[in-house]
Amino acid sequence: MIYNSIIDTIGNTPLVKLNNVTKGIQGTIVAKVEYFNPGNSTKDRMAIKMVEDAEKAGLLKPGGTIIEGTSGNTGMGLALAAIAKGYRCIFTMADKQSQEKINILKAVGAEVIVCPTNVAPDDPRSYYSIAKKLNKEIPNSFYPNQYDNLSNTAAHYETTGPEIWKQTDGKITHYVATVGTGGSMCGTAKYLKEQNPSIVTVGIDTYGSVFKKYKETGIFDEKEIYPYLTEGFGEDILPKNVNFDVIDHFIKVTDKDGAIGARRLSREEGMFVGWSSGSAIHGALEYAREHLKKDDVMVILLPDHGTRYLAKVYNDQWMKDHGFLETRAFGSARDIIASRNGKDSLYTVNKSTKVSEAIRLMSREGIDQIPVLENDTFVGSVNASSLLDKIIQDPQLQSKNVHEVMDKPMLFIAPDSTLDVLSSLLNKDNKAVLVRDETDKVHIITQHDVLKAMSS
Repeated sequence: MIYNSIIDTIGNTPLVKLNNVTKGIQGTIVAKVEYFNPGNSTKDRMAIKMVEDAEKAGLLKPGGTIIEGTSGNTGMGLALAAIAKGYRCIFTMADKQSQEKINILKAVGAEVIVCPTNVAPDDPRSYYSIAKKLNKEIPNSFYPNQYDNLSNTAAHYETTGPEIWKQTDGKITHYVATVGTGGSMCGTAKYLKEQNPSIVTVGIDTYGSVFKKYKETGIFDEKEIYPYLTEGFGEDILPKNVNFDVIDHFIKVTDKDGAIGARRLSREEGMFVGWSSGSAIHGALEYAREHLKKDDVMVILLPDHGTRYLAKVYNDQWMKDHGFLETRAFGSARDIIASRNGKDSLYTVNKSTKVSEAIRLMSREGIDQIPVLENDTFVGSVNASSLLDKIIQDPQLQSKNVHEVMDKPMLFIAPDSTLDVLSSLLNKDNKAVLVRDETDKVHIITQHDVLKAMSS
C-alpha cells in the first residue's frame, strides 16, 4: 500500500506484551506503543484531528500559521500536518523541555520560542500566554490550544479506543495512561467504558501537579503545584479535555521513578521509550501488584520515544547529577563479574574458523559479539551487526575464515574499572570489553551488562 503523505500513517500502533518488568504480577499486561506513529508519539493523533477540524470550521485557511504551546510532541504532530498541508508553524515551549525536542521541531521546519517554566500560566512570559499573544498578532493564524480543544479527546475516542478494543478482542479490563492535556486518557477511556462500563481506568499524575487531589477532593489546591522535571504530563491547570468522570483512580509518580522506569523498559523489554512512558509503567505496575487478577488484561499507553530524552534520562551523568542514579552494588567490572556467581562463559573463535560457524555460535548462544583468538592471543573480534553489513555486500564471505572479516580486538580493562569508565569505553565502535581476573580467566562485559548494573 502506498500512502499519499506521512500523516496518513498515523494510528494503528501495536499492542506488545510486557514479559520482564511484570514478573510476579498476575494477569496480562500489554503496552500500546505509540512511538510507531510517524512523529514518534501519541500526539500525532490529536494534532491531525485539530488541524482537520479547524479546516472544516474555516479557522485555518491556506497559507496560514499554526501557533501552539507544546512540550514537544504535539508540536511534532502539528509540524507533520503543516508540511503535508502547506502551513507555517510557530511553537512555544517551557525551558524544562529537552534540547532534543527543540532540535527535532526545528528540523521539521518549525519556529520555536523557549519560555520560562516557573511562572504562573497567566503570566505574560508563560508559554501559554506567548502562544495566545502571537495568535492575536499574526494574521491568518490558528491557535489549536490542545488543552481545551475537544478535538484532542475526539481523536482518541475515534482511534485509540477502538484500536485497543479490537486488538484485545474486547478483553481489556484496565486502561492506564499519563494525564496531561487529557486527550489520550479521557477520549480512550470514554470509548472503552461505553463498550464495557466495568473497565477500570488509572490516570498517572506527577508530584507537582493538581490532578490527583482534585479528583479525590474536588479541590484545586495551589499548594500542590511546584516545579517538576518530568515532561509531557501533569498540569497546574485543569484542561477541558480532562474528564475526571472517566478516570477511576490516579497514581502519582516521582521524577526519579519515571526516569528509572523508562530505562527499565529500554533494557528489559527493548522498548526505547520516553520519560512519561517510564512514569506510566511505574504507576501501572504499582497498581497492578495490588489489584490485578489472573484473568485481567491491562493496557498501558506509552506516549513517546526515547530519542527525545538522550541528554536527560539516557544520560548517566545527568541522572547522577539529579540523584536518579546512585552508587549501587554493581560499582565496577569486578562486581558485574561477581554477580554472575561463576556462571558466565566466554565464547571465542579461532581466526581460521569459518564465518558461518561464528554466526551459528552467536545464534545458538544468543550473543552478538565474540573475541577472535590466535593460539592464546586475542587478535580480533566479530559482532553480529558488522557481520551482517559485510555479508549483505558479499554473501560469499560466509565461507571465508574469520580473520578476513574480523574487527579490531576488544579492549582489556582492569577489574576495578568503575561503571563510569565502562560506559565511556562502550560505544558503537567498542560494543564489549574484556577483563582478566587474578586467576588469569578472561571475562566479557557488554553494553547490556553495564546498563543492567546501573539500573538494578
